[in-house]
Amino acid sequence: MRLKMCSIHVQDPTAAHTFYTQTLGFETLMAMPEYNLFIIKDPGADQSSVGLLLEPSDNPIGASYMNAVNEAGLPAIVFGVPDVRAEYERLVKAGVSFKSEPAEDPSGISAVFDDGCGNFVQLHQD
Repeated sequence: MRLKMCSIHVQDPTAAHTFYTQTLGFETLMAMPEYNLFIIKDPGADQSSVGLLLEPSDNPIGASYMNAVNEAGLPAIVFGVPDVRAEYERLVKAGVSFKSEPAEDPSGISAVFDDGCGNFVQLHQD
């Protein structure tokens, strides 16, 4: 058994797809704009890699969950990066809004940013 796909609820899948591919650097695994369906993958990964579905938040349950997590200030997803500080600098230059500068704790170095689509995203380096 292996992980095939996971999802993150977003306010606007098309805008999220643009942000996650053009700003963050993920690649499109599948795009069907006519169905509001966008799945991204790690850069350079093959077609069998884990996909991240940019899930429309038009379902009241999904919207409620997304809004509650956001209002609590919690990250909806965590992305691993080899160097959080370098990624922080790159994304700040691209106009991404971070909650704070990278910080270190016993689990490693992390920083949290707003994806502009209803979620906080954590970058983590251990």
